[in-house]
Amino acid sequence: MRKSHPVRRAVLAGAATVSGIVLLLSLKPASDPGSASAAGGAAPPVAAQSPQGGRGAGAGTVTGDAARTQYGPVQVRVTVSGGKITRAEAVQAPKGGQSDRVTADAVPKLNQAAVAAGNADIDAVSGATYTSAGYAKSLQSALDKAAAAAGSAGQESSGSEDGAGGSGAGQGTQVLTGDAAQTQYGPVQVRVTVSGGKITDVEALQAPKGGRSDQVTADAVPKLNRAAVAAGTADIDAVSGATYTSAGYTQSLQSALDRAGG
Repeated sequence: MRKSHPVRRAVLAGAATVSGIVLLLSLKPASDPGSASAAGGAAPPVAAQSPQGGRGAGAGTVTGDAARTQYGPVQVRVTVSGGKITRAEAVQAPKGGQSDRVTADAVPKLNQAAVAAGNADIDAVSGATYTSAGYAKSLQSALDKAAAAAGSAGQESSGSEDGAGGSGAGQGTQVLTGDAAQTQYGPVQVRVTVSGGKITDVEALQAPKGGRSDQVTADAVPKLNRAAVAAGTADIDAVSGATYTSAGYTQSLQSALDRAGG
């Protein structure tokens, strides 16, 4: 039997070693895109963002501040129940000329978007950029007020009760919006601030507008506001030349006062 040459044995052994190394490398699992996270532990969870204005905003109807835009003020009133927006409406919006058409198209969409989103983070309506921005701003201020009111209510409920049982003067400050009163020339709606059982501020959120009504409203509403604060009730005289507006004003004011407990 012929013996293998020593050099040949060495060459064969080296080739076998190289083949083994290549085989082992080929069996190494491919890199997993998530392996870096696995190596360092689980990836940190994404923090859930609380919706704007949704900071436990109790319940009630609140009107936001009027937001000034290039085409006129936008003011939103929102109803919150159980911390959720159940209704949103614009009590002021740009008007006159092309603005009438834009407002009629955009506001209903913005109202729906606010209820659906549950906060003021809503998309602008195409063709109504300025109105949409003003709407979102006023909506956010309303939600902020609702949240602040809910916080105040929580603090008051945790305090001791007095013998008055919260009848009238013990209720602190309330801001209430009356029902819209329909008149021959358009709706009239009043928001009243009651503090210590007294009317401290009144403003008309809606009043007749367009044509001569603009002049009548501009003259009558400030007088009605002052009269309401001075009288402390809805029993105020009509402004001369604004009989229908005055009647609607007192009707809406009375409904607001009824909600405040008289």
